[in-house]
Amino acid sequence: MEQLGLDEIFPEAVLIEPFARNTAPAILAAAFYLAEHHPNAVMLVSPSDHIIPDTDAFHAAIAQGLKAVAKGELVTFGVQPTHAEPGYGYLQLANKPGPEGAPISLSNFVEKPNATRAAEMLAAGNYLWNAGIFLFTARDLIAAFETLAPGMIGSVRQAVEQAQADLDFLRLDTTAWNEVDDISIDYAIMEKAPNLSVVPYGSAWSDLGGWDAVWRHSDPDENGVALSGSALAINCRDTLLRSDSDGLTVVGLGLDNIVAVAMNDAVLIADKKRGQDVKLVVDMLKEKHIAQATCFPKDHRPWGWYESLLTGQRFQVKRISVLPGASLSLQSHFHRSEHWIVVEGTARVTVDEAVSVLSENQSIYIPLGAVHRIENPGKIPMVFIEVQTGAYVGEDDIIRYEDKYARN
Repeated sequence: MEQLGLDEIFPEAVLIEPFARNTAPAILAAAFYLAEHHPNAVMLVSPSDHIIPDTDAFHAAIAQGLKAVAKGELVTFGVQPTHAEPGYGYLQLANKPGPEGAPISLSNFVEKPNATRAAEMLAAGNYLWNAGIFLFTARDLIAAFETLAPGMIGSVRQAVEQAQADLDFLRLDTTAWNEVDDISIDYAIMEKAPNLSVVPYGSAWSDLGGWDAVWRHSDPDENGVALSGSALAINCRDTLLRSDSDGLTVVGLGLDNIVAVAMNDAVLIADKKRGQDVKLVVDMLKEKHIAQATCFPKDHRPWGWYESLLTGQRFQVKRISVLPGASLSLQSHFHRSEHWIVVEGTARVTVDEAVSVLSENQSIYIPLGAVHRIENPGKIPMVFIEVQTGAYVGEDDIIRYEDKYARN
């Protein structure tokens, strides 16, 4: 929401899932919301991790798709392949695409092929990469679910009807969402729909679905080496070295066809040919209950963000940034006390009945059980270091008394 606001985009609603249930229920929930508030709405559905640099070409493809949508078609977009890519799914067309980019009937969805089969499809000329981008009216999509996946209708509709407003978000009902099937829109609807058209897209596109794709779009040098952040390479070839952590430098020596990515809380080193297999790493981390599989090192809040710098048995150290004019809730804790040290900007701090103004390099102690709050009265972000000590330092050890963001 903060990023959208910086671009002066103010969405009517952002629907939040209580937990992930794949793309089919998420898209259906959006369709129910739109059908209620805008009965003639057309939905453009797109993943968030694509690179589509030619905006005019993409808008032209959407205009072609709207012609099919006006006839009651469900539209998917297929990208003209530039090479035999085994990392993408494919769309088999009834005919080879023409130069005008008009919608074409779909013959079949093709799962990710091996390298040999990918080369055969590239040579055939009537296969496109499946971009996972769709266009349809909300009413036509709901009708498709009523015919092809009726079991999802009741729970998803209930989740939307019983959703709770939370600032600029609409939180779907947890109880109803728990009954929703975990299934993709491709399996639930698209692979079964009789009224499906494909719009070919011939300009540049990447789904950034793996680190090998990130490497391709990171301007590798003449030796195929791409560097990002604080990274150095010595005698390396066809390698991506990336540091997403301030103060942490990644150095590659004699590497060939390697991806090395360092973040604050984890480091990945992989064969670049296995760039599409990172999901296996995440699955293993989940099995071992390692927090990095599900938790980001930086956690965003309505007032700003925080990140955990160090955690021990009875302590935790955080860096916390508060936006100008923003404040944390008035709160207390059962199990921990806190020290706050302001390192950037100015803070107004409430501890029980006392109110203090702290500038850089000043600190304050928050005793166990004290009712407290910190605010940023300035015009620049305020940053402070929080040192928590106590028997338990989990995020759920909090009682809120007042909160300008209406969180419970």
